[in-house]
Amino acid sequence: MKFAIAAILVACPANAEVTVERSESKPPFRFAHVASPSKDDAASNAKVELIAGTVDRGSAGLSALTDGRVPGTDDEPEANLFFRADSWGGRFRIDLGATIDIAAVNSYSWHPDSRAPQVYRLYASDGTSANFNPAPGVKIDLSTCGWREVAFVDTRTKEGDSGGQYGVSITDASGLLGRYRYLLFDVFETESDDPWGNTFYSEIDVVAKK
Repeated sequence: MKFAIAAILVACPANAEVTVERSESKPPFRFAHVASPSKDDAASNAKVELIAGTVDRGSAGLSALTDGRVPGTDDEPEANLFFRADSWGGRFRIDLGATIDIAAVNSYSWHPDSRAPQVYRLYASDGTSANFNPAPGVKIDLSTCGWREVAFVDTRTKEGDSGGQYGVSITDASGLLGRYRYLLFDVFETESDDPWGNTFYSEIDVVAKK
């Protein structure tokens, strides 16, 4: 069985468009409106650093987010990044190494149950603000330390099964999402009814504007 859901939402802080698709199709993460994961995007050689939270011991390392490889099955912990069980989630930062024009930020996840949906806030910065804090704590208002909120993503379904493959693409109607060097993902658990609410993130792509 295969299904796909597409939606475009507007995240007020930056007027970003968030396209969400969900599918039960087999690899390689093919969607109608969200591009498949890339092996050669602007984040392929980026540095990914943990800012808050604890990566689960059964998870892949942070590099799994940008290595261009995706899981072969729907429950492959060692091929995904996810935070410790029974925790709120965590924060990580992607450093592109230089400021670039970004056309899109895409995120992908896959699991048969509640660890498939994605819930996060995306922040971005060029790092040039005098008060820029590259590793803000969870109690710090990011808008006060050089970060801009780009979008809020929540792909949870209101009813029924939540499993499957999810593809998210954050874009702007102008074609330019922004000119940034750093991206900060503030990631949240999808549910707290049991310890297993932290998403299996398979890949994150940053698409440079051509």
